[in-house]
Parts: sequence; C-alpha cells; structure tokens
Amino acid sequence: MDEDAAVIGHGVAPSRLAGSDLRQATKEDVHRLKAVLAEAFYEDPVIGWLMPDATKRRARLRRFFGIELRHMALPRGRVWTTNDLTGVALAMPPGAWRVPPHATLLEGSAFGVHLGRAARLGATMEWRHAREVRKPHYYVRDVGVLPEAQGKGLGSALMRPMLDLCDREGLPAYLEASSERSAALYERLGFRLTDELRVAGSPLLQLMLRPSRPREAAS
Repeated sequence: MDEDAAVIGHGVAPSRLAGSDLRQATKEDVHRLKAVLAEAFYEDPVIGWLMPDATKRRARLRRFFGIELRHMALPRGRVWTTNDLTGVALAMPPGAWRVPPHATLLEGSAFGVHLGRAARLGATMEWRHAREVRKPHYYVRDVGVLPEAQGKGLGSALMRPMLDLCDREGLPAYLEASSERSAALYERLGFRLTDELRVAGSPLLQLMLRPSRPREAAS
C-alpha cells in the first residue's frame, strides 16, 4: 500500500503503472473482468457473509459481477481497466447509481439460499446512500485488483480517472468500504468516513465521501 500513498501524496494522476495502460473497458472484456473481480473479492468479509459456501463462491461471484458489468456498469456507468486486465474500477455517474430492477432480479440468483440476506443488505445500502448524499455525485461501485497485483498502486491508478472527473465537474464521490484495507486506500485518496452500517449481523461497512477538490488544490 505504500506505493499508493506515494502516488497520492505527490498529486500524480498516473496513466501507466506496473507496465499497464489504463483504458475504458468494453463488453468484450466482461468474461475476463468478472473473473478478476471474483478473485479480488473472494476474501472480502461482506462477500464471505453473503456467500459463506467457499466451494461455490467463485462461481457465484463471477455470475454476480458479470451481471453487474453487462446490465449496470457498462451501459450506465464508467468502467476503467488495464490493457493486461489485472484490475478494474466501476463508477456510476450522477443519477445512475441505483441498481435497475431487472439487474437486481438477475443478481439474486448469485446468492442462493442467502438471497433474503443479500436483498436486505442491498436495500439498506441504497436507502443509506440516498440519505448520505443528497446532491449529484459519482458512486464508486467496485474496485478490484488480482491478488498477485495488489499493493503496487494499481487500485489508486484505476480510481484516478473517476476522481479527476469529480474534480473537473465539481462533484463529490461516495462509496462503501467493506474492509479496513480498502478503507485505508480510500482515505489516502481523499475519502472521509461519514458513518458505519451493519445489517442483520453483517460485517461492518464504512460509508465514505470525498468532496470535490479544485484542480489547483489537487495538483
């Protein structure tokens, strides 16, 4: 994580990192990127609570993230990846952060017998989201990097295009951090804790907001 801190501390907006160019993802990348996200989130505490059967978790995650990419992030949002497809960041623009009903129905199949748990968590997260940020904003839906590529600054680099958009447009960014490690990364990127959330015994989610920063202050 030290490299991420160095990148942000010097105000660098990297377009190259660890030999990988950042670019917009396309539908042709979905098969690979859903697997990247499945690996990145396999040990996530909230995912472990929603999908406790480790023998089925990877397959369930690939299904979930495939739906997320095809039915929400790519048609309605912005998806950044690298030429070698080792990491991906999904962000939703103002007014498009709620999950469409058809995507919610499709995603339900990924949770099996824990569908009720997932539905309650998802509904509560959306309710709190609407309460926490009442003005236009970008929503960081997911950021994932393959485990072997983590700790090299790639997560920060993948988020930089979205954060630059926020600063150019004068808009804040919002997210939910599901682990202490991810919360620490987001804090270095300018996010600040606004509240915490638990639902029906779930692991802790940290609700975080990053105000927009004038370009001269960010440089």
